Amino acid sequence: MKKTALIILMSLVALLSVNAQQQDTQTKIINPNFKTLRLGLQSNEFFPPILNLDGDDRLKVEFDELSNDMRYMRYRLVHCNSDWQPSDLVESEYLDGFNYANIDDFGYSAGTFANYVHYQFYLPNDNMTMTKSGNYLIQVYPEDNPEDVLLQARFMVSENLTSVYSTITSRTDIDYNRENQQLTVKVSTRSNNIQDWYNDLKLIVTQNSREDNQVVLSRPMLIEQGGAVYEHNRQLIFQASNEFRRFEVVATNYPGMNVANIQYFNPYYHVTLYTDKNRREEPYLFDQTQYGRYKIRQSGVNDSEVNADYVIVHFSLETPQMYNGRLYIDGDFTHHIYSDDTAMRYNPATGLYELDMMLKMGSYNYQYVWLPNGSNAGTTATVEGNHYQTVNEYLARAYYRRPGDRYDRLIGYGIIYSGR
Repeated sequence: MKKTALIILMSLVALLSVNAQQQDTQTKIINPNFKTLRLGLQSNEFFPPILNLDGDDRLKVEFDELSNDMRYMRYRLVHCNSDWQPSDLVESEYLDGFNYANIDDFGYSAGTFANYVHYQFYLPNDNMTMTKSGNYLIQVYPEDNPEDVLLQARFMVSENLTSVYSTITSRTDIDYNRENQQLTVKVSTRSNNIQDWYNDLKLIVTQNSREDNQVVLSRPMLIEQGGAVYEHNRQLIFQASNEFRRFEVVATNYPGMNVANIQYFNPYYHVTLYTDKNRREEPYLFDQTQYGRYKIRQSGVNDSEVNADYVIVHFSLETPQMYNGRLYIDGDFTHHIYSDDTAMRYNPATGLYELDMMLKMGSYNYQYVWLPNGSNAGTTATVEGNHYQTVNEYLARAYYRRPGDRYDRLIGYGIIYSGR
């Protein structure tokens, strides 16, 4: 009897462990009434959401709810390890203050066809200050129902104890000035606080904020004086992709960049973009973009946060029908999530891939990513093509965890742009 009870208990523990490992911590909107979830530094809204542990900058978090009335909401923070799963720290170990705060900075939309309430808050603040480095997850929920998470977002806090330097070349270990870009990364420190460079350090590299094709390295190639070097590593070869596509809708009385026409169909304006073409075989053409980011803006208004309207944007792509996978719109406005809401659908009647999205007026970067069946990593090669000249933003983050530690410290990061 005791043996049976022990087996049942062990099974339950194993099940709980699996569920914990599978916790969804992606930046995402869970309740569909919410739109335009954005994170940015107060000093630079286009910088990756990374705060310095003892710095003066703050993180701005903002979003809208399509509603006529405000909602009483709170937010909390979850400390995570480098894999974005919750760490073993308790709240009092990573926060100074209570782990909940009311969202009381809001404004009602004015002069818009879509009625919404705009919310925002900043971190750190008088109620909540992060005391440990690492990865953090913000969760927003109704004041009276903490279990009902409405939306969530990721950000990071760095100790800046190390310098992370990177170089990029298109003369890679697999091709020469063709379709790929290869990084060499060095993590260095002026102190001797890292005891075991080979086992205690983890390097994570992302391209244009995407995480489906991120690289996680647990061992450097070599250790030299004052640092670890990651070079001639096949994992640090990325598809070069292409410059992001762009469109701009900042007014309803004239079409902006890449906009074919704007028409009103009750209750919203509909913005039809020019049909995109497959660029896989097209020559490279430089275009200054923001690496997938977007900016909310409407011309002729005092405050775009509450005066910019929502419109229905119609995307279309001319390319032969593809099989054994799905095609997605990718960019910061989709949070780089491949879901039914971001999937292009082939229309036999028009011979085009199409997708309609409700977006707030502004300037947007986007690209098309093909996700083969059975794969977790998308590819830009199918529609965008890969050009070694493409300017990409790479973020390299160094995490440190000594034996016995209960969380991954973010001890430094570096940003580098290819082609510069």
